[in-house]
Order: sequence, then structure tokens, then C-alpha cells
Amino acid sequence: MHTFAAAGAAFLISVLWFDLMFDVQVRGHYGEVPANALASISGYYRRLTEARPMSRLVAVVMLLTLIVIVLEILFGRYHWWVGWISLIAAASAIGLARVRTIPNAARLGRASDSPEEQSRLARRIYKDHIYCLSAMTIVLVLQLGAHGRHSRHREVPDRVTPQSAVL
Repeated sequence: MHTFAAAGAAFLISVLWFDLMFDVQVRGHYGEVPANALASISGYYRRLTEARPMSRLVAVVMLLTLIVIVLEILFGRYHWWVGWISLIAAASAIGLARVRTIPNAARLGRASDSPEEQSRLARRIYKDHIYCLSAMTIVLVLQLGAHGRHSRHREVPDRVTPQSAVL
């Protein structure tokens, strides 16, 4: 199951990476973000929030990642803390995205607010994405680490027959 949780975390990290490529335009600007940067970020989120098949895929991956982590905890195949920390990190990032980041991105994509409000939304989305990237990276590292440390995945050396027994 750790493979599916790691794959889900890696997919969500790649989505966040693309979001951050636009979000970083708010860095270094205090007060209002320049109009061209706001237009770029707003246009990206307009296209992103209107892309129904892809946005649905991201939502499905979020849900499946949480389900797989819960199943890991229920079956207890790894150290208890791997599952629980993974669940807390993933649930906090996905919950933040669902409750605040996605609605803010849709609002920013409409570009109907004042430049000051759009700047505030863009900064909030950027900070949310940094948190989500950090949380999902924790999930990925824990899941990959659990895989490598699990006894089923360690190489067991073949029984070596002593040379004296061969003669």
C-alpha cells in the first residue's frame, strides 16, 4: 500500500510544483503585486479551475491517497508513526486545499476583485502551496522510507554452505 500512497503524494507534489511556478511571481513585491504578474497568476488559475477532467483527477488522487494511508494504519504493516504522521500531513494539506486554497484560486481566476485583494489572494495561495508541498513531501519521504525498512523488502542472503561440508 505504501507504493500507492507514495505515488499519490508524488503526483500531488508535481501538481503543486506547477502551481508554484506561477505563484512565485508574488515574491519580492510588498504591497500590490505588479499587474502583469497578477494577470499571469489569475489567467493560470482561471484555466486551472475550468479544467474539469483534470481537476477531478486531482480530487480523486487526493481522496485515494488518504484512503490508502488509512488502510495502512488499519492493517498495521509498518511502524505506527509512519501511518499516523502521513495521515496528519496529507489530511492537513488536502484539507487546507479544499477549504481555502481552491476557493481562493477560483476567486483569483475570476479577476473580479481589486488589485489589492487579488495580491492578498495570490500571496495566500502561494503560502498555502508552500505548506502543502512541505506536507506532501513529508508523506512521500515517510512512505518511501517505510518501504525500504520493511522486513519483506530486505534482501535475505542465500544460505551459504561451508566449504568443508561440500567435501
